[in-house]
Amino acid sequence: MAAGQKLLSFLLFQLILVLLVLDLSNAEGLKLGYYYKTCPKAESIIRKTTYRFISRAPTLAAPLLRMHFHDCFVRGCDGSVLLNSTKNSQSEKAAVPNLSLQGFHVIDAVKSAVEEACPGVVSCADTLALVARDSVSMIYGPFWEVPLGRRDGRVSLLNEVFANLPSPFANITTLKQMFAVKGLSLKDLAVLSGGHTIGTSHCNAFTNRLYNFTGKGDTDPSMDPNYIVKLKKKCKPADTTTLVEMDPGSFKNFDEDYFTLVAKRRGLFQSDAALLNDKETKAYVILQSSTHGSTFGKDFAESMVKMGKVGVLTGHQGEIRKHCAVVN
Repeated sequence: MAAGQKLLSFLLFQLILVLLVLDLSNAEGLKLGYYYKTCPKAESIIRKTTYRFISRAPTLAAPLLRMHFHDCFVRGCDGSVLLNSTKNSQSEKAAVPNLSLQGFHVIDAVKSAVEEACPGVVSCADTLALVARDSVSMIYGPFWEVPLGRRDGRVSLLNEVFANLPSPFANITTLKQMFAVKGLSLKDLAVLSGGHTIGTSHCNAFTNRLYNFTGKGDTDPSMDPNYIVKLKKKCKPADTTTLVEMDPGSFKNFDEDYFTLVAKRRGLFQSDAALLNDKETKAYVILQSSTHGSTFGKDFAESMVKMGKVGVLTGHQGEIRKHCAVVN
């Protein structure tokens, strides 16, 4: 029995390696300035159109960043999160974690502007990657060069979301596994969690920590009890509509405050608190909270480039969608 389990574990490890090699070989198809000849103004058009929205509503930056994250973790960065459900199949959009995604109208407007200039050239997956980057930089976050050349996937399935997308209720073991399968390290996990420095969350993503953590009407002992008192004033047990700032006081600004909160046991989600349960991720949290985020901007840029290469389609794979919500 033990030998069988070892063999199974070994084969699973081999499969993950094969998938990572395939992912990485596809990622080699991405390059900076990919549209230089075919649509030279693509990045400029995308930036200007994104600015039209972010300048009026800076709070859109967080959901647009989240949308890119949700796209890359399910089927890779192939724009599958943008597809609408069809008569025969429910898409990723219909999965519970994606019901609160916002900003699809921004992607549609940006894609429409690019299509007008260069029909059928720039993919929705690349558009989303650039909009996420531009949105973050427009609210004083880091800027990073985005290697381009992603193609759009033709498949989007609701039932693939839960198995691939890290949950706000996840513990450190689950988070490590989910990131490792995507070729992302423990450092990437800590760094990308820092994206929670912007945006809001509905109460039901964390009320279990306030009212019924182990099913006995108790609170989560890993959360600062004083913070629990504050959160209980905003969120009642069955509340599914109230929005709470993930980084109170600076949820509109991209900064290192998130790590200070996590270090004080004031991270909103179990997945935030989980960063203190591993030596490496905890060390990263302490480093950023004690040095005013000395390397966070640079680290975030590097991890975003890395995440943006996960499971990409390149070359003749997939397609270039004309409208991001439907396959051609």
